[in-house]
Amino acid sequence: MVAPRLIATCWTSAGDALPGAADERSPFEPLERVRAIAETGWSGYGFAHHDLAYVRDTIGFQELKSASDELGLGHIEIELASDWWLEDRSTWEATWQLLLEAATQLDAAHIKVGTAFGSPVENLDFLVAPMRDLAEQAEQAGTRVALEPLPFSMIGSMPQGAQLIERVNHPAAGLIVDYWHVFRAGTTLEQLSAAVPLEAIFGVELSDAAAEPVGTLFEDTRDRRTLIGEGDQDVVGFITMLTALGYTGPWGVEILSSEHRARPLGEALQLAHETALATFHDAGAVSSALA
Repeated sequence: MVAPRLIATCWTSAGDALPGAADERSPFEPLERVRAIAETGWSGYGFAHHDLAYVRDTIGFQELKSASDELGLGHIEIELASDWWLEDRSTWEATWQLLLEAATQLDAAHIKVGTAFGSPVENLDFLVAPMRDLAEQAEQAGTRVALEPLPFSMIGSMPQGAQLIERVNHPAAGLIVDYWHVFRAGTTLEQLSAAVPLEAIFGVELSDAAAEPVGTLFEDTRDRRTLIGEGDQDVVGFITMLTALGYTGPWGVEILSSEHRARPLGEALQLAHETALATFHDAGAVSSALA
């Protein structure tokens, strides 16, 4: 069997870095992270904006890109921009420009963006033009922009995200389909398949979780995701559905939990990779899902 292309998304290799903290930077040095990622069998990785700012200000993006190329890590993705719909650009412009610069120099596959926490909006009108503007800028930088719907945010489900992307109508605008968010939003695999066209899927993320959340949804996603196969999500069904839809891209693995943050870097990456790979075996190693 040829292994699927598995991507260590940013939190999978970030160690004791807390999403939502004032400083989300990983305690591990960037080159230490990418070497550990390569040593444990991954095809690529993701970095978040605080880590990217650190890279820019220390070793530089070209040093990171050279190391990634030498290690065979051909897929790089970066995140996260929010507030991009606000007329006051002072809250988000610096982060967005950092991400554009990083995307250009690292040849990133996409820039992940999100929306504000809260209830899903009923009217998408105010998001369409700003999202299209991001897509145009991303395209000029040689990359794409990928929106990640969250069940506790303004764009609360994949079907709603697909509606926005359809209205944006730009080839550089698409979606990150994170199965944790699909599962917690209550979207069935049948609904997902019917609502999200293949061409809108710019990235996929896998993890696992208990049947019911503990605490708020944000606390649950930050602290209680599990290794794939240790929870109640139908990850095998999700892989099978996307494969049947025609998805042939890489598969991000986003393990994010208090337990995972406490693991040594190599152990964390090895466990995440092994359990993800085992799930593809369970899914039947469908050839079209493989690299």
